[in-house]
Amino acid sequence: MKILNNKVALVTGAGSGIGLAIAKLYAKEGAKVIVSDINEEHGKSAVEEIKSEAGEATFIKADTSNPEQVEALVNATVETYGRLDIACNNAGIGGEQSTTGDYSIDSWKKVLNVNLDGVFYGCKYELTQMEKNGGGVIVNIASIHGTVAAPLSSAYTAAKHAVVGLSKNIGAEYGQKNIRCNAVGPGYIETPLLESASGDMKQALIAKHPMGRLGTSEEVAELVLFLSSDKSSFMTGGYYLVDGGYTAV
Repeated sequence: MKILNNKVALVTGAGSGIGLAIAKLYAKEGAKVIVSDINEEHGKSAVEEIKSEAGEATFIKADTSNPEQVEALVNATVETYGRLDIACNNAGIGGEQSTTGDYSIDSWKKVLNVNLDGVFYGCKYELTQMEKNGGGVIVNIASIHGTVAAPLSSAYTAAKHAVVGLSKNIGAEYGQKNIRCNAVGPGYIETPLLESASGDMKQALIAKHPMGRLGTSEEVAELVLFLSSDKSSFMTGGYYLVDGGYTAV
């Protein structure tokens, strides 16, 4: 039996990379999936891909850094499928590469606005709806840099640390309301974000993982699926790494 049968799931940043892998796996396991992305072409392509594999999905465009659009996204999810059982707040950006003293104010605000504020907006409106349902599950995509530094990316590191803290707070606040919330910390994953990296840079990143390779989006999606399902029914407020051993050394 499919472990998300009859569930309604929302995934942000689902047009490519990790978000796409999560949306596809949710659908494969029986969920009706709202695919959301700021890139309409990628989002609609993701829906077609899911439908071609006999899954159920609908695309809704939204900019997660805009609270009104996030609220509208959650409302549209309920209008489309009647409820919201699972939400994966995945949308994020990398940002400028500079030492902290040279980091531009505009870049700082942009990264925090998407990677932290956007996750907060998602959680805020998802929690309101899940309370109406009588329960639900939220999985926030953080990073290994929710626990270790990313030199030259202070805004990214700060935002991802904050996502871990936000997820812990929600777990503590909503446990008695049958709503669980956990954060996932991927290592460096083979995604479009890394496609532009030079060969030397990519090899340097690989070398930081004791397993000697980068991860795949599908490997992250499997952990997210577990945390989204009843198989993890006694797990909330946690932060779980899928990092090839990156943070172990």
